[in-house]
Amino acid sequence: MAEAAAGVGRFKSNYAVERKIEPFYKGGKVQLDQTGQHLFCVCGTRVNILDVASGTMLQSLEQEDQEDITAFDLSPDDKVLVTASRALLLAQWAWQEGSITRLWKAIHTAPVATMAFDPTSTLLATGGCDGAVRVWDIVQHYGTHHFRGSPGVIHLVAFHPDPARLLLFSSAADNSIRVWSLQDRSCLAMLTAHYSAVTSLTFSADGHTMLSSGRDKICIVWDLQSLQATRTVPVFESVEAAVLLPEEPAPELGVKSAGLHFLTAGDQGMLRVWEAASGQCVHAQQQLPGPGRELTHCTLSRAAGLLLSVTADHNLLLYEARSLQLKKQFAGYSEEVLDVRFLGPEDSHVVVASNSPCLKVFELQTSACQILHGHTDIVLALDVFRKGWLFVSCAKDQSICVWRMNKAGEVACVAQGSGHTHSVGTICCSRLKETFLVTGSQDCTVKLWPIPEALPSKSTGPDGGPVLLQAQATQHCHDKDINSVAIAPNDKLLATGSQDRTAKLWALPQCQLLGVFSGHRRGLWCVQFSPMDQVLATASADGTVKLWALQDFSCLKTFEGHDASVLKVAFVSRGTQLLSSGSDGLVKLWTIKNNECVRTLDAHEDKVWGLHCSRLDDHALTGASDSCVILWKDVTEAEQAEEQAKREEQVVKQQELDNLLHEKRYLRALGLAISLDRPHTVLTVIQAIQRDPESCEKLEATVLQLRRDQKEALLRFCVTWNTNSRHCHEAQAVLGVLLRHEAPEELLAYDGVRASLEALLPYTERHFQRLSRMLQAATFLDFLWHNMKLPTLPTAPAAL
Repeated sequence: MAEAAAGVGRFKSNYAVERKIEPFYKGGKVQLDQTGQHLFCVCGTRVNILDVASGTMLQSLEQEDQEDITAFDLSPDDKVLVTASRALLLAQWAWQEGSITRLWKAIHTAPVATMAFDPTSTLLATGGCDGAVRVWDIVQHYGTHHFRGSPGVIHLVAFHPDPARLLLFSSAADNSIRVWSLQDRSCLAMLTAHYSAVTSLTFSADGHTMLSSGRDKICIVWDLQSLQATRTVPVFESVEAAVLLPEEPAPELGVKSAGLHFLTAGDQGMLRVWEAASGQCVHAQQQLPGPGRELTHCTLSRAAGLLLSVTADHNLLLYEARSLQLKKQFAGYSEEVLDVRFLGPEDSHVVVASNSPCLKVFELQTSACQILHGHTDIVLALDVFRKGWLFVSCAKDQSICVWRMNKAGEVACVAQGSGHTHSVGTICCSRLKETFLVTGSQDCTVKLWPIPEALPSKSTGPDGGPVLLQAQATQHCHDKDINSVAIAPNDKLLATGSQDRTAKLWALPQCQLLGVFSGHRRGLWCVQFSPMDQVLATASADGTVKLWALQDFSCLKTFEGHDASVLKVAFVSRGTQLLSSGSDGLVKLWTIKNNECVRTLDAHEDKVWGLHCSRLDDHALTGASDSCVILWKDVTEAEQAEEQAKREEQVVKQQELDNLLHEKRYLRALGLAISLDRPHTVLTVIQAIQRDPESCEKLEATVLQLRRDQKEALLRFCVTWNTNSRHCHEAQAVLGVLLRHEAPEELLAYDGVRASLEALLPYTERHFQRLSRMLQAATFLDFLWHNMKLPTLPTAPAAL
């Protein structure tokens, strides 16, 4: 019995969200403040502000209209942030406090597409989808200029860096750059040299030179004195952003002379430095493989010496401006999260596979992120070896990668393998040692890959690149896609789950078929071995989880509760409980012994594809199609301790209450009973007062000395008692005291008094009707008794 009790004590009953890794950037503008300490970016209806050092979100600003943010800009003095929403409203923020200081209509007839501050932080220019450019005085709060004449959407506005010149530049759908004079309120010039959309305008520090970039694969240097193009540089890629570099030598970027140099970011996915005079590329970053590397944005923070670039995958990369050395990485948006795993011997990191060829590794303590490049198509599954340093990934590119994390938390690819003829959708590591791994693919085969002995300690192959893995065994296992593979804790058995509605058991390493598990009505998404018993768990698209005996392949238990496909299953509590996640966005905790669903965790809004449990079994990790990764903490012990503390407190209070009643200290007793929030206990105190010889006076004195909040609670309790004919007398006695001694206006000020009175009236009327009938019956009985004529009884004969 003691063992059973101990086993029950180990059961989990609840998990709570400890940490959430959420999307914070879904495309659009990004901006650094002058110090380089804060990062501003758009995410739907919000502008998010991140602390660059820690990666944590400091503020998330949303306008009152809750419409998508279409443009924003931070003033050069870092004090004012202005946002524009799809509802044509402009909001001025004191962003450090997170409050709106001013809200006004944009007057544009279509949403604002771009905005920019002037160097003095007093003027703001907005360019709309209606082809209009407006200038606003942020200090005096009025519109100063309205420039018309541009066709289509204004997608770029910029002020001249010299505030004395009062020039504004804009670019619209006709690919030309218009120069507006704020002094003359007119268009000074139209600069027409681009053949495609102009994507950026940037100015030299002295204000004499402007650089424009476009999707026509050229960058143009303009003389701002004569407003003429002085140099056209072909850059051989569609440029999304160009940045003029400070005119000082930077040998690491190939900048050796003092001439004009600029940096471009575009669809080739690498930053390149160009010399304007010769039109030569003097430095280029290494190009990374795979899609989604195209750069969509680039901005330079001169004061902080930082350069920020954004990829099409919504990854934000922060570089040292003088050397282009990568300092920080941020994963802005993961789209669908397909798999998640804890990393490190103490589960200090998590690795996330999303709808991307890149893997993202987050350090839980600091929110630091690493983006890993190795695959050329979407990564579908992950697994980690027992020690936590080595982990593996497989992808749609038909390849697998082995990664190793060092003690500093840096991750590198140490081995690669290919051999499958279709997407590799599932992967599993050996459990005892780092000796082999197994993959399952859409080509209906399973492959066993031995891991070279030196790999866990040696990082690369003889040529300095990753080691090439060779498959030792290949087995055709199913007739349809293999969705899941699992290796037994002793490394001697392999389970496979397929779209053909069956799971199969195989002997390793030869991959000999031992048996088939049949019973699911739809395809299987996950198979998992119990860590303690000879049991296999399977999760299926039929909405059930089944447990199977490995001895005779029979179904032991079926768990039903998910409304849609069950995508993942994991054993917890030393194999006595299960965690399952489904297409319904729910995570469920099951106790195997009694088939009971102990808890349903609802924090995701879409399919939960990833589920993993920590080594110590005290945390769980889930990743879903809503782009969120959630770290769950087992709060069973904390809740049990809290419950125990509450019970002990209740016992102490109950004892104190009994003592007070015994000592006839009714006021303290009633106050204590109300604080316990137990109507029956309060009723017991009222009944004790009524048993007193001087009950009326005592009840009156006690109730009237209560605080107002206590009287409000007492009135609520009266509503409950009044519904029962056995307790209505106590309710009416308390009600009588309150009605006789409290002023009507005071009673009406009570919290919830109207609802209480509405509930009291019908029952009170019913009780009075019942009492009236009883009084009539009693009066009639009394009348009957007095009017009964009893016959005279015969007298007993006298005794002889």
